[in-house]
Amino acid sequence: AKGLMFRTKLGDGEGMLFPYGRSQEITMWMRNTYIPLDMIFIRADGTIHRIEANTEPLSDRVIASNGDVFAVLEIAGGGAERHGISAGDRVIHPALSAAPAR
Repeated sequence: AKGLMFRTKLGDGEGMLFPYGRSQEITMWMRNTYIPLDMIFIRADGTIHRIEANTEPLSDRVIASNGDVFAVLEIAGGGAERHGISAGDRVIHPALSAAPAR
């Protein structure tokens, strides 16, 4: 529930993965989050569905996955571009390999 709220810094190699246990439409926001983030919305098979880059700190604007996803990876704002990460790329992580097929 707290996620990356209240942090004042996040290293370029750091982040937080939120696996949801099933594929669904996910909504996030930036309330109490002091740093911009890239939100990477990931399907159950590990494919990146979409990226919301450089989210606005402290905003209550709803950020939606715009489709069913299994997980969201939050990294430092601009990190996806710096590392050449884009929609259609594949994320490999044990939490995703356990995702039920749809």
